[in-house]
Amino acid sequence: MVGRVPELFSGAAQITATFWQTGSTMAVCNVSYPSSRRNSAMVIAYDGGDSAPISSEWALGDYHRFAKMALWDFGPKLVAACDIRPGLRVLDVGAGTGNTAIPAALTGAEVIASDITTENFAAGRAEAAARGARLDWVRGDAQRLPFSDHTFDVVTSSVGAIFAPRHQDVADELIRVTKPGGTIGMICWTRRSWVCEILATLAHYDPPAPDALPVRLWGDPEHVRSLFGDRIATLSYTTHEYTRGAATPVEFADFFMATFGPIPAAFDAVRDRPGRAAALRRDLYDLARRHDVGTAGAAEFRFEYILLVATTAV
Repeated sequence: MVGRVPELFSGAAQITATFWQTGSTMAVCNVSYPSSRRNSAMVIAYDGGDSAPISSEWALGDYHRFAKMALWDFGPKLVAACDIRPGLRVLDVGAGTGNTAIPAALTGAEVIASDITTENFAAGRAEAAARGARLDWVRGDAQRLPFSDHTFDVVTSSVGAIFAPRHQDVADELIRVTKPGGTIGMICWTRRSWVCEILATLAHYDPPAPDALPVRLWGDPEHVRSLFGDRIATLSYTTHEYTRGAATPVEFADFFMATFGPIPAAFDAVRDRPGRAAALRRDLYDLARRHDVGTAGAAEFRFEYILLVATTAV
């Protein structure tokens, strides 16, 4: 059977894809990227599976506004750590609106930004155009990436793939699509990060799937090492911290409630129970007050993360 794959490349009008179905959930696909005059063969898993809730969660709120405040400085750091440069093929997994993919493209590398939440691609494309970056945007589940084995010189993920529930599947996919001797670079929240504190609070109101591993584990290098195993030759990491603030803790909590997708998703989960919704709001305000580290009359919050760089085995 030959046909088009509109769902996979939703929001990516510059890409043309023709597929040959090989099973109920798999296809072989030839993809044309006019912006870079190249074609790629892909093996695609197009069964939505358990990825749909993740996709819809990150379409809530105002992700780009959140990313510009909290994440945008990550991109240049990860690009430098991975030595991304002209001539390299780069995949950014869980790309969001391009905080890493766009700086990578500005080096002259050939970049694909992949994310399961295509609703955020429009903001990413606008940001890329404003900065003069050329790259492709492709829908992809970090647990089932739509790319052939050993396709990319560098694979990155800046607090993106870590939100997928099955960590081993994510690690397996990152390894699979990276060339032997290639580079995998990740930025991961640690358990001390303000974001992980929020996620722990939300879990009381919108529990994750029973088999979903917590995001904070990606902030433990030994957990990451166990996921990759002997398929990597080297693994290095550094721990970093930065702060962001607002006039008051309540103002900062309100910003997250309006922009950070998992919070609107949690409120949606308790929408028929007004008492629970009120309790969630109180808990988020209390959390902000407890974690305010500001000392000069304004609220400040600590974001701790690790930057990991691995080299795949040859």
